[in-house]
Amino acid sequence: MRIVVTRDLDQFADRVEAFLAEELERNVLATVLMNARAGAFAGGGPPATAAYALDGHDRICAAALRTPPWPLLTTGFDTPEVAVELAGAWLEVDPCVDMVNGPPRSARAIADALATRSGRRAQLRMSEAMHVLEKVSALPYEASGRLRAAEEIERALLIEWERAFIAEARLGDGDRAEGVIDRRLVAGSQYLWDDGGPVSTACAHVAVAGTVRIGPVYTPPEKRGRGYATCAVAALSERVLAGGAERCMLFTDLANPTSNKIYALVGYRRIGDWEEHELTR
Repeated sequence: MRIVVTRDLDQFADRVEAFLAEELERNVLATVLMNARAGAFAGGGPPATAAYALDGHDRICAAALRTPPWPLLTTGFDTPEVAVELAGAWLEVDPCVDMVNGPPRSARAIADALATRSGRRAQLRMSEAMHVLEKVSALPYEASGRLRAAEEIERALLIEWERAFIAEARLGDGDRAEGVIDRRLVAGSQYLWDDGGPVSTACAHVAVAGTVRIGPVYTPPEKRGRGYATCAVAALSERVLAGGAERCMLFTDLANPTSNKIYALVGYRRIGDWEEHELTR
């Protein structure tokens, strides 16, 4: 097996796009790659780093990508031997990596290998479930209000909510919230559930191989318990499917039983797991 590390995202995409489209668990890496190539993460920070593994027949069998300051996204590096080889090559180019996200086997293997090579400790930070939907189920209730696209005039509110979501989900500081919301507003991917004003929000990512990822979804605490998030996800999923997508997918924190329950009502079914590992001194 051979590991190739590169900062040429176009070259990386040419090699891995077909591989990433083969499995739903690779959707996150694929959508981040598309956004990075479109300049979504440009801003004077460190450049993105990517890597792929080739088997004995020169076929792609694993891929990884990091757009600082976000975590390293990985898929396919499932064995300690391959992960150790990746870690050695990766740290030469990107020594500041401190978080690894991906399917459990790959995320664990790489986090452990990076920790060993850099003198740090790897610890599980979050366990999530991946869910997929092909058809929206009829809900047992209907929240008042409607889904609509977010507008530029609501930018300040959306930034406030994004920062609150980041803090609640323990995703770091909220310094990146403004840039994230600006990109979504330009792309038209941010939606609101409106009940006499914005009460909940959800995002629909770009389609990859017929799959659109939904999230994040956020409702401020004082508006919870009224079905807003459930109906927003249901309506947004219906809109995405009507627009030509074959399926929707989303992630839920396994420590949050409420989100796992309400999305099952919408018709999402669990298809796999996802983990985030942190490297600490």
